[in-house]
Amino acid sequence: MVGNPNSGKSSIFNCLTGMRQKVGNFPGVTVDKKTGSTTLSNDTKAEVIDLPGTYSLYPRKMDEWVSYKAVLNQDKGIKADVIVAVADASTLKRNLLFCTQIIDLKVPVVIALTMMDLAAKKGIKIDVSELERELGVPVVAVNPRKQKGIPQLKKAIEQTSQQLYQAPVRDFIDNRALAPQAVDTIKARFPELSDYAAIHYLINHESFLLNKDEQSFVEKTELDNNFNGTKAQAEEILQRYSRIRRIMQVAVSEPDPLQRSLFTEKLDNVLLHRRWGYLILLAVLFLLFQSVFWLASFPMDWIDSGVTALSHSLSSSLPDTRWTDLLVNGIIAGLGGIVMFVPQIMILFGIITLLEDTGYMARISFLTDRLMRSVGLNGKSVMPMISGFACAVPAIMSARNIENRKERLLTILITPLMSCSARLPVFTILIGLVIPSTYLFGFLSLQGLVMMGLYLLGLVMALIVSYVAKWFIRIKEKSFFILELPTYRAPRWNNIMQTMISKPKIFVRDAGKVIMVISLILWALSSFGPQKKMDAVSQHFAGLKSQPGADTSLLDRQFATAKLENSYAGIMGKSIEPVIQPLGYDWKIGIALITSFAAREVFVGTMATLYSVGDEESNLKLKEKMKTATRPDGKPVFNLASGVSLMIFYVLAMQCMSTLAVVRRETRSWKWPVIQFAYMTILAYVMSLIVYQLLK
Repeated sequence: MVGNPNSGKSSIFNCLTGMRQKVGNFPGVTVDKKTGSTTLSNDTKAEVIDLPGTYSLYPRKMDEWVSYKAVLNQDKGIKADVIVAVADASTLKRNLLFCTQIIDLKVPVVIALTMMDLAAKKGIKIDVSELERELGVPVVAVNPRKQKGIPQLKKAIEQTSQQLYQAPVRDFIDNRALAPQAVDTIKARFPELSDYAAIHYLINHESFLLNKDEQSFVEKTELDNNFNGTKAQAEEILQRYSRIRRIMQVAVSEPDPLQRSLFTEKLDNVLLHRRWGYLILLAVLFLLFQSVFWLASFPMDWIDSGVTALSHSLSSSLPDTRWTDLLVNGIIAGLGGIVMFVPQIMILFGIITLLEDTGYMARISFLTDRLMRSVGLNGKSVMPMISGFACAVPAIMSARNIENRKERLLTILITPLMSCSARLPVFTILIGLVIPSTYLFGFLSLQGLVMMGLYLLGLVMALIVSYVAKWFIRIKEKSFFILELPTYRAPRWNNIMQTMISKPKIFVRDAGKVIMVISLILWALSSFGPQKKMDAVSQHFAGLKSQPGADTSLLDRQFATAKLENSYAGIMGKSIEPVIQPLGYDWKIGIALITSFAAREVFVGTMATLYSVGDEESNLKLKEKMKTATRPDGKPVFNLASGVSLMIFYVLAMQCMSTLAVVRRETRSWKWPVIQFAYMTILAYVMSLIVYQLLK
């Protein structure tokens, strides 16, 4: 499946494959590869490959090269029986450029015509049968949103694969006029090629699967005929659009261009306004974070209460053994740290998908282009940065769509400063601890405002870092920002629900594994310690309990705390306490900082384990345990100063091994991950230190 970006290709792919799809990487590159299976008529099975979107067969970006090589049979892993070229009916003239290029390769092609309803709203009438005659290949009108035309498309694919449709004999352009002798020479050596494919061999043979002799032959042909690839490309585009204009006159009826503006254009006049557009954008982001905090608070409290009740029930009913301790304080506490935040992740991804589906996400890129350019980026950097609010790993991978190397590198360096969903559990529990649950003006949640402030802080720091870094990265390339604004559409609620279900599944499966393993390791480190130290603690408290009138319940709590302090985990935390004390953190928080380098969301699981070990009898929720925690001098561990300092640290620190690994892969060097880790850690420490000293 090929087509222009935003042509509806992925929607057709989803309709054809349903849940029978998987995502990987194309061999040798980091571009996403979506594959799936479908059943055509007569029970014929087909494998469907969704290639990255491209505007023409002249690639510039890495993902466009992937599509280009696949359709020209230069990808060892893909030999297509049929190419489905998806065309947007509402912008048919531009889409036909790519479609006619594919047809001229003389490969089996089916045209899937999407957005027919949108074309009708614009007053565009397309005679599908006439268009089919002009193009010489099957054309099927499809509406993937309503599942219309999918059976007809499947039938056309199967019949084309059985060679019931032949490629048109006549080309859409005069290829021999572009390189008269060269085309014949190339075809004599490679007889399976069409005239148009021969032109591409002359232009891009260096990137093709040719042996040394074949490369030399094409190179010699190019030199002997004074072939100029740039000139040939320019002449081809002029010829092709001349032919497309004639096709449009015959098969398409378009309205007077002076006709009144569409709803999309009227809405853009407001949403992309020079002043109001930015205010509306801030309002949308504000509502997003208010919703995440307010709507999710109810199910989160229910889950937290359920986990607490289950832990207490198991503690009181099971025998007091090491295995009970492992089950309650290792496994149950770890699981609680995972499932508690599923509602927030569902709501966050649901709203982001809603913005993408309606077409507003592309407008955010357009609005922010001017701001991005002032700090060395461009509007294309916004999409990876926004994706970074979900997860930095796929966000950094999506930066490969930025052609300019300097802007791509800057985007990769700053994207981890966007507050990803892994930070959400940390922010949620800390805000609940130190920020009062009050409302300004009766409807603005103070906790929601703080949450939004943390996300904006990450964004502002990212822009500042980019502005500073652009002076040190010595790459000089011209940058262009070309963006297609999709029309506004009603959201696909099925798509939103699928995302809201699938994303938490991924979180529970992927992050859950890490959290559970670290929770169990932590339980072991918290329960065991050097034998001499643990024996000394046990003997000391045994002596205290044997004294007449001793308060055994108080001594039991003190004994549990002393055991934890002298455990392996306690020793780790105590060893880094002098470094983190100026930030307002104690040794337990120190342990959480160490463990959450594996993944930030482990912070909550670590807290759950540390505050559960030795506290089996307590029926308090995790938040209540943390709220009542005190230092040796009796002051609370989590007050406004230490809580805000810790939030700032988690906003700015690079605490994700997966992100560092993907930066290494994308930049093909350890230099940039090391720089990224160093600057983010220093920035987090300094900012947290300043905040704590100001607020304490």
